[in-house]
Amino acid sequence: MFAYGCKIKIVSLLFFSISLILFCSPGVYADVYIDKMGRRVNIPSCPKRIVSLAPSITETLFALGLDKAIVGVTIFSDYPEAARAKARVGSFVNISVEKVISLNPDLIIGTADGNKKETIEQLERVGLPVYVVNPASLDDIFEMILNIGKITGKSSVAKNLVHSLRDRVESVVSQTAGLKRPRVFFQVGVDPIVTVGRNTLHNKLIALAGGINISGEELTKYPRYSIEEIIVKQPDIIIVTSMKRGGNFAQIRNKWKRWKSIPAVKNNRIHIINSDLIDHPSPRIVDGLEEMAKIIHPEISWKISAACCVLPETAATSYGSTFGNLLKVKVD
Repeated sequence: MFAYGCKIKIVSLLFFSISLILFCSPGVYADVYIDKMGRRVNIPSCPKRIVSLAPSITETLFALGLDKAIVGVTIFSDYPEAARAKARVGSFVNISVEKVISLNPDLIIGTADGNKKETIEQLERVGLPVYVVNPASLDDIFEMILNIGKITGKSSVAKNLVHSLRDRVESVVSQTAGLKRPRVFFQVGVDPIVTVGRNTLHNKLIALAGGINISGEELTKYPRYSIEEIIVKQPDIIIVTSMKRGGNFAQIRNKWKRWKSIPAVKNNRIHIINSDLIDHPSPRIVDGLEEMAKIIHPEISWKISAACCVLPETAATSYGSTFGNLLKVKVD
């Protein structure tokens, strides 16, 4: 009887072990997912070797606790600090296919906004699973987090993260409700001066942060503005983000100081914001919203968790991604 019981236990343990191998082996596909390019992608149930093809994807993977599974990232994937130690596979617009293949990934996550279509196709042709995201709005960012959580076995973590991010957005909105909304000029280009139009996430972030984008009716996503047009529109606040690395904020601010008839200049309300927070479609976009709200409404004693939002005056960075609308994602 004892021997028979032992046999049952051994068989059960063997079955459990085989099940783990079947469902977590990199070579076994658990499900088929449809990515944002409409492609059917076979993805293993427990990806162990993930390559990220954009900084925003790297940030999202780390936020989901997948740091040990990440084996490759793009050149400018520098957040969090641990991302700097990962192997580099090129810039997100110029991926080294050979380097990606050499890392033997069981999941590659790319973006339609930056990665070349031919790069995705090359990786697909050699049999590697490539899941493509395309976050063009705040809605999309939250949906992307949920989808990446789903395909990596981190659904619960992703849902909790999105729930937390939504709460933080709602907190900013509630704290600015009923207050006077200052007029904001948001500068993303220096020479020529470039700002953000209606169909950008930047425009939506300004509204959520309790401001009015003076170029918010522009149909062009990134319209050029002359100094004369800005003087006419009389912004109360100027927020600057550089579209290139190594921008000199002190020099930019000195240029603005010539135009004393602009309220933002007269009242010394020219600010720089860490463009990684507002240009990367990742969980840190809410850090960017919170920092923007602090700039627009300094009179509020803010109850927010953002901790690393403002760049030194000597530099600003950006990766130039494009965005869109407000969140509607529901978390079960």
